[in-house]
Amino acid sequence: MSNTVKPLFLGLLFVFLGCSQRSGNQQVTIRIGYFPNITHSQALIGFSAERGDFKKIFGDSVRIDPKIFNAGPSAIEALFAGELDLAYIGPNPSINGYVKSRGEALRIIAGATSGGAVFVARPGVAIKTPADWSGKRVASPQLGNTQDVALRYYLVSNGLKTRENGGTVTIIPTQNPDILTLFHKGEIDGAWVPEPWGARLVKEAGGTIILDEKDLWPDRRFVTANIIVSTKFLNQHPFLVKQFLLTHVQLTQWINAHPSEAKSIANAEIRRLTGKALSAEVLENAWLRFDCTYDPIPASLFVSADRAFVLGYLGDTKPDLSGIFDLRLLNEVLTELNLPPVQ
Repeated sequence: MSNTVKPLFLGLLFVFLGCSQRSGNQQVTIRIGYFPNITHSQALIGFSAERGDFKKIFGDSVRIDPKIFNAGPSAIEALFAGELDLAYIGPNPSINGYVKSRGEALRIIAGATSGGAVFVARPGVAIKTPADWSGKRVASPQLGNTQDVALRYYLVSNGLKTRENGGTVTIIPTQNPDILTLFHKGEIDGAWVPEPWGARLVKEAGGTIILDEKDLWPDRRFVTANIIVSTKFLNQHPFLVKQFLLTHVQLTQWINAHPSEAKSIANAEIRRLTGKALSAEVLENAWLRFDCTYDPIPASLFVSADRAFVLGYLGDTKPDLSGIFDLRLLNEVLTELNLPPVQ
């Protein structure tokens, strides 16, 4: 069977098999969470009216219920409450949810984004060496989130301490829109943020990118967003999860092959969900600093977990994360599409 025909065949086969997920006349519902952010571009595009990939793959056998979140912890709370089945989410909330539930609540089943986080300095603030961070007031999006852990570990690894630990660097965890406001007011000296907020701080507030987090990782690759699934839903509906992953992989391939179209659709969705699209310049610059991928880059997640533990975010005993990944269905999809499996 040719590579061109095979994905279509698989899609039709999975739709047929998915019909078996219906019990009598009862329709199965999949509740899928994601953020209105370009680092969740597969979800933005897959749920868009222009493409509607997730609706197409499931057809009438399944009802899709997309849910919008603005922070990882709230998505984890929804999953704990039985209100969410799958989600695009950052690595640290995934780790926290897994640890808090003692490894019961969720599994990481694929990657979504690599890279896309930067430290931006306010105009007039000179930060050229680690020593220049001393005395500065800097922001992160949320206490304990992925960028907050990266920022705090960067300080520790360069011999610096935060003020609450007897040092000279003040960290102000605050939401991304408020970071932009504080930047404009001159009340912070810099911020470690995900895209497109890095590009917005540069374009709208005159900031300068001092550090691209890619430069701190081997091969410049680290997980920024992955996909988690409720363990209960995974056990009950493996075929539906596999259909979802097939669509996610094919979306990832399409986005990487058609960046101009992908950016346009993603930005239109951001406008629909938030009321405001990104400017063309911000979109172009931000898009250059992250990569769409289905590889969860497990090694980088374990490193992030080690750093979160060192910083005191994961309790007094180092957690066992050996069961956090379940990549069997992803690798089945990749094998069937003649793509290399992920490790």
